[in-house]
Amino acid sequence: MTGENFAATGQLLGTVVAVQANFYRVHLDQEDGEMREMREQDPSHLPYPPLLLCTRRTRLKKIGQQVMVGDRVLVEEPDWAGGRGAIADVLPRQSELDRPAIANVNQILLVFAVADPPLEPYQLSRFLIKAESTDLDVLLCLNKSDLISVQEQQKVSDRLLSWGYQTIFISVKDGINTDQAGKYLSNKITVIAGPSGVGKSSLINTLIDSAKLRVGEVSGKLARGRHTTRHIELFELPSGGLLADTPGFNQPDMDCIPEELIHYFPEARKRLAIASCRFSDCLHRDEPECAVRGDWERYQHYLEFLDAAIAHQTHLHQQADPESTMKLKSKSKGKGQSQYEPKLESKKYRRISRKTQLQDLQELYRDEE
Repeated sequence: MTGENFAATGQLLGTVVAVQANFYRVHLDQEDGEMREMREQDPSHLPYPPLLLCTRRTRLKKIGQQVMVGDRVLVEEPDWAGGRGAIADVLPRQSELDRPAIANVNQILLVFAVADPPLEPYQLSRFLIKAESTDLDVLLCLNKSDLISVQEQQKVSDRLLSWGYQTIFISVKDGINTDQAGKYLSNKITVIAGPSGVGKSSLINTLIDSAKLRVGEVSGKLARGRHTTRHIELFELPSGGLLADTPGFNQPDMDCIPEELIHYFPEARKRLAIASCRFSDCLHRDEPECAVRGDWERYQHYLEFLDAAIAHQTHLHQQADPESTMKLKSKSKGKGQSQYEPKLESKKYRRISRKTQLQDLQELYRDEE
């Protein structure tokens, strides 16, 4: 059903561009006859494209239908003068991310800096694995290229090419290749992600004049960025398409299935395409006749991520099984990694209270009488 057909039924089709508490900002695909008449009378009174602040119908809440940024929704009873409406239904999603919570994304634009803060291969690898686990296309963009030489750029480019990624070098400050990066975003919904302080908000402000996002500076002591983005919001690109800014974070969770982790490394996928391991459940560590284990650069990253993924999966199993004999022991104040240790049998080792002891003696005395 087209947008015009929805309008004929009293419903309008739109995209949720932001969520604020229990309200949803919806960018409508078209306007109905009432709004067109109001615009003709006073073109400066109403915004275009149409934007409404909507609530969710109680029916959707009762059936547990969540409304996410990026959702395609049906809006009814628009109040153009008040700029309000109500979401009546949510259309089926083409894709869905949980962190960040956003729907119908086509690709991920991963932004890092080559300097200030310095590029950390381990951190970059961790972000790439998290992006690969979404099954979306991944674009890698390196900002602040004006701070390194052309020779250094080529060295970084060759290294990342061996990982399986083409890289776009940009400089938001000097306007280098920002237009080239913008061409990859046309007519798509793109999530921009990466650690804090690498210039994500600055890039969005360059591509979209109306965004006007707050920009922070890099911490001098930690050589890391400060968080400036606090929520998820979709911004419309001049060339078409939507760009979602997400809060920056430094270490994504490694919550993937251990057996699937190897497929998130393009260089490992290339090896598995031409050979196979001896065992179908090979984790590519010490197994004999493994087709993946070798001297490729990120193999050590894989082993560390695998340990983290196994620990995460074990933790989930422990939570799901209350009769488990293991418990998670966390290190205090972030010193070292958490680990599992045997749980004491509560009935066997728990000290019996004096009240219980007295009650037992009283029962024993009554039995003897």
